[in-house]
Amino acid sequence: MNSGNIKKENQTENTSKQDLSAEELAQIQKLKQRDTEVKAHEQAHLSAAGGIATSGASFSYQQGPNGQRYAIGGEVQIDTSAVSGDPAATLRKADMIKRAALAPASPSSQDFKVASQAASMATKAQADLLKMTQENANPSSAKENRGSLFDQSV
Repeated sequence: MNSGNIKKENQTENTSKQDLSAEELAQIQKLKQRDTEVKAHEQAHLSAAGGIATSGASFSYQQGPNGQRYAIGGEVQIDTSAVSGDPAATLRKADMIKRAALAPASPSSQDFKVASQAASMATKAQADLLKMTQENANPSSAKENRGSLFDQSV
């Protein structure tokens, strides 16, 4: 009984393929290829994003001449904010953002833009981290220098 249903579905699919022009069949092939590329691209973002992904992949679709919908664009939302008060964590997050943005085999211009913003965030976090490290390294030496000026005038 099930094999009869499969056979009937295949016949319907073959009949509808026969009703399509060569141009329409070529368009369907391009749409199928684009659908595969888009889904792989967004999956690469998701896999690399880990915990900073704020949504699953969402897609925009185009209907082919055969009535099927094919993904032609997509996006994954990720949290690109700095970690407040923690430059070391911000630095790690910036690296994660950059890796997620550049994860697909062929990053888009938007992917490169996000990676560039992550690099800027990392640069700022490195500067903040260095400043914190220097301030915490010798807090007493700063007081001693100020105190020694006082001592000289006495």
